[in-house]
Amino acid sequence: MKSGLVRGFLSVGLWTMVSRATGFVRDIVMAAWLGTGPMAEAFVIALSLPNMFRRFFAEGAFNTAFVPMFSKRLDDREDAQRFASEAFSGLFTIVTILSAVAMILMPGLVWLMASGFAGDERFALAVEYGRITFPYILLISLASMISGVLNANRRFTAAAAAPVLLNLLFIVAMGLGRWQGWDLGLTLAWATPLTGISQLGLVWWDAHRNGWTFWPGRPRLSPDMRRLLAVALPAAFAGGVVQLNLLIGRQVASRFEGAVTWLYFSDRLYQLPLGVVGAAVAVVLLPELARRLRAEDHAGGQSAYSRATEFGLFLTLPAAFAIAVIAEPMVATLFERGQFSAHDTSQTAKALIVYALGLPAFVLQKILQPLYFAREDTKTPFRFAAMSMVVNAIVAFGLMPLIGFLAAAIGTTVAAWVMVGQLWWGTRAMGQAARADARLLRAAPRIALASVLMALALWFMKDWLDTAGFSRIPGLAILVFGGAAIYFGLSFATGAYRLSELRAAVRR
Repeated sequence: MKSGLVRGFLSVGLWTMVSRATGFVRDIVMAAWLGTGPMAEAFVIALSLPNMFRRFFAEGAFNTAFVPMFSKRLDDREDAQRFASEAFSGLFTIVTILSAVAMILMPGLVWLMASGFAGDERFALAVEYGRITFPYILLISLASMISGVLNANRRFTAAAAAPVLLNLLFIVAMGLGRWQGWDLGLTLAWATPLTGISQLGLVWWDAHRNGWTFWPGRPRLSPDMRRLLAVALPAAFAGGVVQLNLLIGRQVASRFEGAVTWLYFSDRLYQLPLGVVGAAVAVVLLPELARRLRAEDHAGGQSAYSRATEFGLFLTLPAAFAIAVIAEPMVATLFERGQFSAHDTSQTAKALIVYALGLPAFVLQKILQPLYFAREDTKTPFRFAAMSMVVNAIVAFGLMPLIGFLAAAIGTTVAAWVMVGQLWWGTRAMGQAARADARLLRAAPRIALASVLMALALWFMKDWLDTAGFSRIPGLAILVFGGAAIYFGLSFATGAYRLSELRAAVRR
């Protein structure tokens, strides 16, 4: 793997891991102090609204169109600055208007997200919290665009570190709220836009000190902006379909008391490996592939795609197997205290097992999609996303009367694998850059074998720890670190990853 690509993966992955770790502390405090009651469920829905549109506009549609187009202009810095400034002004205008409209129509948005709340106190709380949190989308959308500029210039640290500020500010806010006796739901709601200001400030400062400065201006529909819109709109529709998948899950969960928070906490746990691996790969791979295609370096494109896939599988497959085996002790250790009961643990663990089965699919999506986006093809992923949404709706609503809230998690996982199958099938006509190289073909089955053997070992370790009477924290630590040691040992023993390759990657 090229040194810049590996260094980017490690930088983004490291900071994402720090972000997820601080996020766990945030969620542990939130679970203990808010539990799974009406206030917690209302805040989860309120926070989901700007995050849904954030992925729709910023990290989804906008950046997948903007980053390849911006990367191709980097040879002419003045032209790249002009293009990025026009995009910044356009994004600022569109999202400002969206925020104003959404705040007015907040009751309708809450109903679309969680119609099961209608008629009880959760609905009014979600509307109140939603109006406070929604301006976060403007701040984080601008931060995401500036992060795209930094990533295209192979500067990953500030953008990857920004979410850490969000978690730290949430923790401080809850601590102050608890100390002062404030309403914790309102405290978290008001903290949300403050976290957006901090994240935007961090990436703006890093871009400014590297010669990229952005201020809102009068938007212009220049030829470049027309091209950006032409590429971004299909991606926006695709992003909208992906968010509809999440909306389907929320709708199912809102019909079962406590289920919104059960799914939220299980989602947070499986998002750790997804964020560390998937986000790192996606953020680094898209501009790298765009540069390779511009230079017609098909062998380099194949190497970048294959190393990203190998990196993703090497860390994601064992994480998926491990989470499925140790889901209950993991949830109990992290969340079961205060307002979070043993029943909450059981239900959250069930959802976590289902999500774990889809974890490799979620990461593979992030690896396969840049193959399309780097070619400025956003229409094909949109068609695939629409099909996966239909699958999700059929599975989730079809199974809901039979198995309850777990139908939402099953629908999400099945749809993710359907999406991966379609994306992979669509790459067949892309040539060498979308083909697995010999090293990946050798490594993939060995990674799978090492992961399965590690899961079996964890199963026996879990039973032994239960009978030996270990307390929760030492027991989970033994499972996590013991499982990691077993997996890395097996991966080297089976040849899934050679020690020389790992040393070379880390050294670069």
